[in-house]
This record gives sequence, structure tokens and C-alpha cells, in this order.
Amino acid sequence: MPNKEAFIQAIKDGYTFKGESVKIGCAVLEGEVVAEAGINLPLKTMNRHGLIAGATGTGKTKTLQMISEFLSDNSVPVLLMDIKGDLSGIAAEGSTNDKVKDRYTKLNMEYKPSLFAAELMTLTGQKGVHLKATVTEFGPVLLSKILGLNDTQGGVVAMIFKYCDDSQLPLLDLKDFIKVLQYIGDEGKAEIEKTYGKISTTSTGTILRKVIELQQQGADIFFGEKSFEVDDLMRMSDDGRGMINVLRVTDLQDKPKLFSTFMLQMLAELYASCPEEGDLDKPKLVMFIDEAHLIFQEASEALLQQIETIIKLIRSKGIGIFFCTQNPMDVPASVLGQLGLKVQHALRAFTAADRKVIKQTAENYPETEFYKTEDLITQLGIGEALVTMLNEKGIPTPLAHVMLCAPRSRMDVLTDAEIDSITGKSKLVAKYNKTIDSESAYEILTAKLQEAAENSATEEKSNSKKTKEEKSTLEKVADNTIVKSMVRTAGNTIVRSLLGALGLGGRSRSSKSKSWF
Repeated sequence: MPNKEAFIQAIKDGYTFKGESVKIGCAVLEGEVVAEAGINLPLKTMNRHGLIAGATGTGKTKTLQMISEFLSDNSVPVLLMDIKGDLSGIAAEGSTNDKVKDRYTKLNMEYKPSLFAAELMTLTGQKGVHLKATVTEFGPVLLSKILGLNDTQGGVVAMIFKYCDDSQLPLLDLKDFIKVLQYIGDEGKAEIEKTYGKISTTSTGTILRKVIELQQQGADIFFGEKSFEVDDLMRMSDDGRGMINVLRVTDLQDKPKLFSTFMLQMLAELYASCPEEGDLDKPKLVMFIDEAHLIFQEASEALLQQIETIIKLIRSKGIGIFFCTQNPMDVPASVLGQLGLKVQHALRAFTAADRKVIKQTAENYPETEFYKTEDLITQLGIGEALVTMLNEKGIPTPLAHVMLCAPRSRMDVLTDAEIDSITGKSKLVAKYNKTIDSESAYEILTAKLQEAAENSATEEKSNSKKTKEEKSTLEKVADNTIVKSMVRTAGNTIVRSLLGALGLGGRSRSSKSKSWF
């Protein structure tokens, strides 16, 4: 039997930090909650990213909701990806019930229902702040990776961006990009090839099909103006708490390409626009991506490399990213290795494949004398998890079986009336939800082609009129009586000459006279 005193000391040594920290629960030993063994979360290392994993119904979403609340309390803004639609309740006060009371009694903590300042956002035109980005902001490299293009096709995309820059053709939405793509393959092909080189029709056709595929997943509503400014994710509420931004994407489960497109653009924009911060006492922003497998589900190798690169580098900007998924193996090993905090809820062993995953998962955690990790993973209760994280020195803390705090906000969705109330007061809704359709590449090229068509029609009409005028002059000449007489005389003379030469002409006056005498 494990030594309880040694266990308590190990947890205290491992989970006591110099900087600010928040208590998220207490360690469990032999099935009993050890109130003296509190599990603290250091704010200083929250930019080292993390993983929240576990089977359906084990409490993953409530864990990220609870951590988000503590971050907000400590003036850290949060961005939540609400895939299942049950995170909007963070904007409403929670309610006390017997299960919550019992949990907090065991943790030796006080439950205080609370609501949090929240901003509701959407990618697909639902109620909330409409998030958009222009094609130009993506740039040729990122757009090519999202579309899954090869080097040759990516070169064509780079040429399109270059041509649009040189010609002052703004690329705002997908219809702009498609219009330019069609133009360089048809009316403008000669012009483009003269300046930028040959273009393969096969490449333009493939790129067009890829863009249409993205459109079919609803990307048109995401590309355009007004572009969302990432600084608006880092706001504070009036009472000094970090704003919790809830991106409601319940309708994106069958549109993984659109979801991964948005996520990659968001990460790239955050990385590009935020300055280097070094080691901060607490992060500037923490992002939680629920159902994270949607990002990696259809990602190409190039896209995965881009995500891995951004995950590695973005922590120096003071930004932490947490992936929440059912199976930790959903996250590529290259990304998994960058995640400092790991919260592992229960996994189920129904098949041989499940048992293999559990064994692999257990091997990813620090060894401990207090638990048999492989067995414990299948025995964890709801709201319990195996936890390890990085301390200030970047050293993993001891593995702990933890009973976690329950969220203090509502563990359910908001009503339509509550959503209307929040969006009606939102300054960001007023800022971003105006429909804007500025003159861009589509309008400029359409006008250019229309002008060319009108000039062509005018020229054709002019040529037709000129021809008609020439015919009219000839007709006037032909109708002149003198000319007609001259033509008849000349004609008769010619005919007579020909007939005479053939010996078929009429008798001459002289021969007739000779016969009379």
C-alpha cells in the first residue's frame, strides 16, 4: 500500500509554484480524495500548451470550462471553440446541486456560482460576432497549403497574388480569387504570360476545383470584410477579468476543411501580429480547441507541418493553445510533444485497438510509484483525470490522479433570449456585422472585360457601317443613266467583235449593196 505521507509530500513539492497559480482540484490516492494534496495550475506555464483527452461523457468539456473560469478570474482572456454547443453557458450563473456540493466538500473548497463576461462569435452567420478574413491576409503560401496544392500549382497561386499586387486588384473574397483565376486562363492569358511566364491550363483547372470544394463547405461566408482584428480577443471586462470569447461552431462538424482553414489562419494571424514577449507571469491569451481532431482530420502533410511550426513558436508570443479530444492519438506525435499540460480523463477498453491506445497513452506519462497508470486510465470517474504539467523550470510535475473542481457557471446552453441579450449589448457585433462589399478584383476585372466587349462591339459596328457605305456608292454609280448607256454600248461592241471573229456576225452594208446591182 502506498505511503500516504510520502504521497502528500510528493504532491506538495510538485504542485507548489513561485508565481501565481490556481487550485483546480485535489489528488486522489486509493480511491480517496486527499484534501491536503491540492493540485495547483501555474499561470506562468500556461503558454506551454496542453491536452485534455478522454472518452465521451468523462468531463473533458467541463474541465476546459472550469480552467477558462480560473483564467478569466486572473485577467487572462480566453478563446473557446464550442463544437458541441454546450459552452455558451459560461455567460450564465451556475446552480448548486447535491453532486456539486459533495464534490466541493471533498475538495475542502467553497462553491460560489458565478457568470463570466463572454463574447459570442460565429463563422457561419449565426447570432454573434461574425469572424472574417480576406484572401490577401491568407497569402499565397497559407492558401496553397489549405487547398492542398503541389509546388507547380502553388507557384500559380503566388503569381496570382503578385499580379494582383502589381495591378492594384484587391483580393478580398473567394469570388475575387476565382475571377482572377478565370481571367488569367482566358482573356488575360496573353497579358499574364508576357510578364510572368507560361501558365498551365491543367493547374488553373485543379486550383479552381479545390477552391470550389472549399466553397461547398461554406467558406464564402468566412472570406471577406470586415477582417477580424485579433487584438479584440485580448480584451478585459469592465471588472478587470479576462473576456471569454466563445466561438460557436456547432455546424462545422461536417465541414472539417472550413474549421481547419479558420484555425490555421487564426494561429498564423496571432503569430504574425503579436510581438515577442519572452517569459510572462501569465499568458496574454489561452485558446481551447474542443473536438480538436477536426483540425487534423483532413490535414495534408504540409498543413500539419505548418501547425507544428506555429505551435512551437507561438508560445514566445505569450499565447497558449489547448487541444481537447477523445483520443490523445488524434493529435499528431509532433504536436503532442509540444504540449506541457496533460489532463487525461477516462478511456474505454472495448476492443484490442482500444487497449493498445491505452497502453500507448500510459507510456506518455511520467512513471509513478503511487499508481498503475495503464489500469487507472480505465477506472477514472466523471470529473476525474490523470494530470501532469510543467513547472517554472520546464520540468514535468509528478503524475496525479485528481478530482477536479466543477465549473461555477452554467453547465448547459444559453436560451435564445439570453443569446439575444448578449449580442444586443456587444460592441464587437456592431463593429463587425455590417455587410461590406468594397470594389475589388471581381468588380474591377468584370468592368474591364465589359469595357473590352463594348469596344469590340463598337469597332465591329463601325466596320459594318463602312462596308455598307462603300456598297452604297457603287450602287449610286451603277444607277447613273449615262454610265448605263456606256456599259450597254461597250457591251454590244464587245459582243459584236466576238461574234465577228467567229464568223457569226451579220452581213455588212457593203456586201448587201453589191448584191443589189
